[in-house]
Amino acid sequence: MGRLRFLTAGESHGQALVGIMEGMPAGFKLDREGIDKELKRRQVGYGRGGRMKIESDRVEILSGVRFGKTLGSPIAMLIRNRDWENWQDRMAVWEGEDRSPVRIPRPGHADLAGAVKFDHRDLRNVFERASARETAMRVALSAVVRQMLGVFDIWIGSHVVQVGDEKAETSIRDLCEVWTPELNDRIRDLCVTADASDVRCGDTQAAERMRAVIRGAKEEGDSVGGMFEVAAIHVPAGLGHCGFWERRLDAAIAAAFMGIPGIKSVEIGLGSASAERSGSGMHDPIVRGDEGQLHRSSNRAGGIEGGMSNGEPIVVRAAMKPIPTLKKSLPSVDLEAGRPAEAHKERSDVCAVPASSVIGEAMLSLTLGQTFCERYGGDSLDQIRRHYDADREASPV
Repeated sequence: MGRLRFLTAGESHGQALVGIMEGMPAGFKLDREGIDKELKRRQVGYGRGGRMKIESDRVEILSGVRFGKTLGSPIAMLIRNRDWENWQDRMAVWEGEDRSPVRIPRPGHADLAGAVKFDHRDLRNVFERASARETAMRVALSAVVRQMLGVFDIWIGSHVVQVGDEKAETSIRDLCEVWTPELNDRIRDLCVTADASDVRCGDTQAAERMRAVIRGAKEEGDSVGGMFEVAAIHVPAGLGHCGFWERRLDAAIAAAFMGIPGIKSVEIGLGSASAERSGSGMHDPIVRGDEGQLHRSSNRAGGIEGGMSNGEPIVVRAAMKPIPTLKKSLPSVDLEAGRPAEAHKERSDVCAVPASSVIGEAMLSLTLGQTFCERYGGDSLDQIRRHYDADREASPV
C-alpha cells in the first residue's frame, strides 16, 4: 500500500455519478452520515441555482466496505442524479436522439474547445462531463479520506474571503502573520463560523455585503466569482518531496485546486503577496517552543517549504471566475449555421464560490491523504498508525 488513487465517471444529467478509490487501508470504520454531511455542505450556499432544489445527494457504497469497515480493496461509490428522470430521453445510453442539440458555445466554458478536441457537433456531449456536477463524487470520496485523516487529528476547513469586489476583513493567512499558541484554534473557529454562513464567510458584516453583490448579479442576469481559503491543521512535517518536481506537496495541491471547475489561480501562504516582501519579512523564523519542539514564529509560507509540509497549518487560497452561463448571454457563433448568435443558456448558479470552498476542502483532503499514505504507508490502519507514531516520537517538529 502507500498509493491512494481515485477515479470518477458520470454526466451532469446522466443516471448517476460513480467513483472508485484504491489504496484506502483496511480496518478503518466509516461514518456514512459523515459522507452525506459533506455532500450536503457542497449543495448549500447563497447564489446556488435550481438544480440544488432537485438533487439531495446521498452516497451508496457498492464495494470495499463490510460491516462499516474498509477491507483494503477498492471502494466503489455511486450518487444517483434525481434529475435523470427529466433527461432519460435526451441522455439515453443506447437508443435515442436529441432533437434540440446545442450548437452555440458559451464563452468561458469548455464548449468550443471540447467540440474541437472530440469532434462533437452537439456541445452537450462536452459540457455534460465538464460540468461541476462531477465534483459531488470528489467530495464523497474525499469524505472517506477526511475521516481517515481525522484519526490522526488532521482537520480541514475553509472560509470565503471575497465575492466580487467585496472582501472580508479577516482571513486565515492574516492570522498566520504572527504565530500564537492558539493559532490552530483561531483558524478552526473562523472556518466553523464560516460554515454557519450561507456565503461561507466568517466575517458577518462582509457576508452581508457579499450577499448584496450576489443579489445584484442575479437581478442583472449576470454571475459573480470570488476567492476562498482552505486550511489544514495538525499536518505532520515531511509530507511531499523536495527531490522530484511532481511530488512536491505545493505542486500537487496547486494541480488539485486548478482541477476544480472555474478556478483561475492558486496561492500557498502569502502567495503573490510574497513578491512584495523582503526575505527577512517573508521567511518564517525557526524557534524552540516551551516543550522543546521546533516551530515557526509566523506561517507566511503556508505550512510548506521546499515542497514539503513543515508542521505548520497548510493555507491555500484560490480564485474562482464567474460562472460562464449567463441569463444575459454573451455574443457567440452558431457552429452549424456559421452566423453570430447569443450563447447557449443552461440552468446555472449565480455564484458558486461558497460551494467551491467545500470542493477545495475535498481536494486538499485527497491530496493530503495521498501524501500521508505515501509517507506512512501500510495495508491496514494499524500499520499506518505504528509508522505514524514512530515518526512523531522521533520528530523535532
